[in-house]
Amino acid sequence: MRRNCAGIAQKSIFPMAFPCVRLCTRHITKKLQVCGYATLKLSRPQEKSSSDPVFQYVGQHKKPSHKVFVWGFSFTGALGIPSFVVPDSGRKKPRKYQLTPYRLETAEQITSAACGYGFTLIASSTKDSSKLWGMGLNKDSQLGFQRTQESRHRSYEFVLEPSPVALPLVEPLQTRVVQVACGRAHSLVLTDQEGVFSLGNNAYGQCGRRIVEDEVYSGSHIVHKIEGFSSKVVQVACGQDHSLFLTETGKVFACGWGADGQTGLGHHNICSSPVELGGDLAGVEVQQISTYGDCSLAVSTDGQLYGWGNSEYLQLASVTEATQINSPRRLPLKGCGKVVQAACGGTQVAVLNENGEVFVWGYGILGKGPNLSETSVPEKIPPALFGRSEFNPSVAVTRIRCGLNHFAAVTDRGELFVWGKNVRGCLGIGKRDDQYFPWRVTVPGQVVDVGCGVDHMVALVKSLL
Repeated sequence: MRRNCAGIAQKSIFPMAFPCVRLCTRHITKKLQVCGYATLKLSRPQEKSSSDPVFQYVGQHKKPSHKVFVWGFSFTGALGIPSFVVPDSGRKKPRKYQLTPYRLETAEQITSAACGYGFTLIASSTKDSSKLWGMGLNKDSQLGFQRTQESRHRSYEFVLEPSPVALPLVEPLQTRVVQVACGRAHSLVLTDQEGVFSLGNNAYGQCGRRIVEDEVYSGSHIVHKIEGFSSKVVQVACGQDHSLFLTETGKVFACGWGADGQTGLGHHNICSSPVELGGDLAGVEVQQISTYGDCSLAVSTDGQLYGWGNSEYLQLASVTEATQINSPRRLPLKGCGKVVQAACGGTQVAVLNENGEVFVWGYGILGKGPNLSETSVPEKIPPALFGRSEFNPSVAVTRIRCGLNHFAAVTDRGELFVWGKNVRGCLGIGKRDDQYFPWRVTVPGQVVDVGCGVDHMVALVKSLL
């Protein structure tokens, strides 16, 4: 029983006939507002001995500001810009696609962001009561219960601006949100002191709780604290309908849909509570996990890569000719060096080595031109495509991410590069054409991290302006 990840990405979500839409309500914090690009104001010229004026753009002691930018498909509400979906002026038209980065004004410093299938979670590491916000598709309560103005018993199915997501924390003012992750219709929230919480669809046990037959997820109040880990969880990852958890001792746990072997538990069944993975990961200390579709990856502290799940697109072809693996296997990667990070999309894989070099394989637009659409062998993307040159010989990629059908890479200069299928303008390159080589996205400031979805993206940016 297999599903085509690439096919699911084409499912249309068009909320112009919303049964229940959140526009602007009293529940939205006043600290979260929507705006476009800010304009730069210059101070007066500072006189020196030279007759030439010197313009001071920022003060000597100016602290970096942290900004959030969004782009891609807007009609699910996932970008958090209400006026794109329901224009606030009769002269404006709805903006279905935002093809370049657009600033989402937030008063709090957003430290984590994740893109699901038509929805977005953003979080701040603040100790304030509001530390998690959601926007976009909410038909399965993947953004929590968002009470409507008309009835306290009804929840918005589309949330068009960042709205607070309440967590059942014992000590809300002492607990911080460390990371968020989003799947097809469920979300995971990792905290520093109170563990992991799950929201949304649990039809396959992906929320780590007992499956309730015929459970109605729309308008659900359930935010579940997941138990059963051997030690503190330090990273979470959402696949399409499964979840992965990494503990501080380097152990990997999984739950959810397992028909493709993506849980890595040695079977193809559904699992509704976290279980530790074995196979080739037995006795191995893992430092990072990744999944988004139905294939899963883990990177060990000694730089080895492990994989399990769907291999229809040659993701795991280095160890099997089968289309599925239900238990972790070490993937022998020749010529890749020590792996420090991995990213896994619907049909494609990328790894980053300690030298800041990126290797790709699988199926789709892989980043080496239109002639390479499928490979089982890791292909190195020329570092020059990420800005390395004789003038900048030390440029290195420091972070890689995968959406369902596209890639993203962030360099040590804070520059963002994207490539792949440009589904509904998700690449942010100013056009809707697919991108066959890494292309720099113009963002004002240094990109710290990005979240990739099916048809939209979110970038966390540090700026002195």
